[in-house]
Formats: sequence, structure tokens, C-alpha cells
Amino acid sequence: MGGKSVFAKTRYFIIDMDGTFYLSGSLISGSVDFIDKLLSTGRDYCFFTNNSSNNVAVCCDKLQKMGFPVGEDKIIISTFVAADYINSRYPGASVYLLGNERLRNDMIKAGVKLTEDEPDIVLLGFDTTITYEKIHKASRYIAGGCVYLATHPDVNCPTADGFMPDAGSFIELFYTSTGRRPVVLGKPETPTVDYITRHFACGRDEIAFVGDRLATDIAIGMNHSIPCALVYSGVTDEKEYMSSPIKADIAVKNLKELSFYI
Repeated sequence: MGGKSVFAKTRYFIIDMDGTFYLSGSLISGSVDFIDKLLSTGRDYCFFTNNSSNNVAVCCDKLQKMGFPVGEDKIIISTFVAADYINSRYPGASVYLLGNERLRNDMIKAGVKLTEDEPDIVLLGFDTTITYEKIHKASRYIAGGCVYLATHPDVNCPTADGFMPDAGSFIELFYTSTGRRPVVLGKPETPTVDYITRHFACGRDEIAFVGDRLATDIAIGMNHSIPCALVYSGVTDEKEYMSSPIKADIAVKNLKELSFYI
């Protein structure tokens, strides 16, 4: 499928950040043009990142330093989906959190009850402060039958000097140890779709996902019959895309090229 018909009903574009809107601390050429174009057509947008090691303030500061200041209302993080999921499905439950101070503060702010001992839930986030003690405790709680959740499935997180293991790598570690896998809440899973449609008070046919990662940004669209666009400005190149069973409605070089289809 191609052309403007893909986004005929789209009111809100859900845009990935690193590799899609910016790369290595700089805006990708044409990214701002894309935002200007969709706003000029009466559409709106938000950024969505699976990276639960960051909070909204960090994301906003990063964008401002690159010359694109945005309000906090333009950022959604998998953390928000996790807090909403816990509060709605397990109100009052205690949570053992694998996460850094930013993630911990966001959970507390959302009213999630955190504990170090005998939790009802283990929540695995992108914990940049993880220790063997945390791994040991989480393994014991997971093996003991706690509800087991993860903010997102990304295996690696890109960094200035390559990558670092992300939450998905620890999903595999805990699976090897305990034989259990978590309910995953970020892209490409249904709780993220549900959170976004409630956030915008819209239907699934009124949103579209844009990103550079097949397993998250594109799979969430394909799996939920939601329009999605792949950009080759990040981790996925055309050769990888052509050999993948995960398919976007449209694949383009970057956001500037995508602006011709909205």
C-alpha cells in the first residue's frame, strides 16, 4: 500500500525518537519539516519511546538541546503504560521494580506502591543501575509466582559508542533462570495501543505509528491493523526490511520523504 490513502483517517502520528526524529544527538534532516507539514494539515503528534530509563524531563531537554523544544505533553514513555496497567488491573498491588531513579520516581508519582520485600508484582524496566542483588531478588520473586511485567522488549539500547543491553536482554536472563516470561507493555504490545487511544480519546483508525525498528515500531502497527511507516534513517536498512516478514504500509528514507504522503 502506498500514497496518501494510507493516512486518510490519521489524526495522530505516534513518532519514535532515536533513529527516527534524531540520531546521535542531532535532528535528522527534514524531521522538523515533517512536523510542520502534519500540523499544517490539521493533524497532531506525540513522541513515544520504549526507553523506560528516561523520564519526560530528560526527553524534553534532549530535544531542546537539538533545537526542537516541546512541551511535556508531547512525550509518552512505556513507563506511563506500565503505571496505567498496574493501577487499572492491580490497584493497590505492591511492586518490586527493576529500574533507575527516574523510573522509580515516575512510578511513585503515578501512585504505584513500590516495595523491596514480598511484592505482588515484579516490574522489569530498563535499569541502568542494576546489580546482582537486584537480579537475585527479582529471580526469587518471579520464580515464586509473582505477576511479572516488563515495560518494553528492546534487547539493546543504542549509545554513542555502540549499544548497551536493554530490558529485552534481561527478559532472556530471567527466562533462563526462572522459566517465565513477562507480560510486555510497551511497543509492540496491545497495552500501548490501548493507552494511546485513551490518551487521545480516539479510535485505532485515527492513529499511525512511525519508526525505524521493525520489531517494535512497525510490528505494533501490523499486529493491530494500524497504519505504520518505516524510515530507513535508523537501525533498519532496505535490505533487512525486504527480507523481514514484518511489513509497514509504507517505507521511506526519512521523515522528510514521509511528509509527501500526508
